[in-house]
Amino acid sequence: MSVKLPKIMTAMGFLEPGGPEVLQPQELSVPVPGPGEVLVQVAFAGVNRPDVVQRQGHYPPPPGASPIPGLEVSGTVVAVGEGVVEIGEGDRVCALVSGGGYAEFCIARAGHCLPVPASLPLDQAAALPETLFTVWHNVFERGYACEGETLLVHGGTSGIGTMATMLGKLFGLTVIVTCGSAEKCEQALKIGADHAIDYKASDFVAEVARITDGKGVNLVLDMVAGDYVARNLKCLAPDGRHVTIAVQGGVKAEINMGFVMRNRYTLTGSTLRPRSDTFKELLAQEILSNVWSLVADGSLRPIMDRQFPLAQAAKAHAHMESGDHIGKIVLAA
Repeated sequence: MSVKLPKIMTAMGFLEPGGPEVLQPQELSVPVPGPGEVLVQVAFAGVNRPDVVQRQGHYPPPPGASPIPGLEVSGTVVAVGEGVVEIGEGDRVCALVSGGGYAEFCIARAGHCLPVPASLPLDQAAALPETLFTVWHNVFERGYACEGETLLVHGGTSGIGTMATMLGKLFGLTVIVTCGSAEKCEQALKIGADHAIDYKASDFVAEVARITDGKGVNLVLDMVAGDYVARNLKCLAPDGRHVTIAVQGGVKAEINMGFVMRNRYTLTGSTLRPRSDTFKELLAQEILSNVWSLVADGSLRPIMDRQFPLAQAAKAHAHMESGDHIGKIVLAA
């Protein structure tokens, strides 16, 4: 039975880039799902670093995407577009979206939705898609992580860092993380990291060498770039892989290519938002096949930090930018 939908909804957007305070309520028309799309009545929206970068004016939405921030949502499907048969009205889903998550209603591609098990609260469901899609693709598909290998993750208590730690452990990796304080290192160990390095108190390159008895790690998941890249390469074992997913330390790196050749390193990286709908649908299918049973049985749950009302999106962004969070921040619609 169809739900009678309102014509107008509240969303949190911005007219000009700037600080968190530019995020303000906007009254927008409730979108209508097109072919292959569903309309989700949003329960929760995840807050991610790309949302902050978009608000600052450095990460515009891809062509055709909503200018409203928000790359992941959870909620209930209230309308389906032409050709959608695998999802129906009333289904609980979480979804990776290209924008529009900070709103009461959001359009999602049906193929980018994941079913929310009854055991999974919707706030936790909203905290899964962006990090899960990102980590699975970059650690296991681009980085070729294999059971028995060692993974170095920077930002160990971030949403990505906590997901990389948990997935790594579930798939048989030894996980080393870096964090910015002793307290965060302690939290990272509780989350499941095998080793946590306070990068402000010690040189992570020397610490990785000590922890691995000089062997190095097989894979680095890098969110810093800049001058970290050359240091990361010093942490890699021969045939190691270096995967960059953010450039918080700068977009340029100077490295010794002779060192890369001698050690047969692979340097790669990716961004998720601009990828094609087909790519994201295939990635969703990979996650359903390889990971979603771990969500269904409770083995994999996101680390949750704080929840803010949708109207307090600016406070949520300020909290993320403070660096004090451990795990995921979500907005309650």
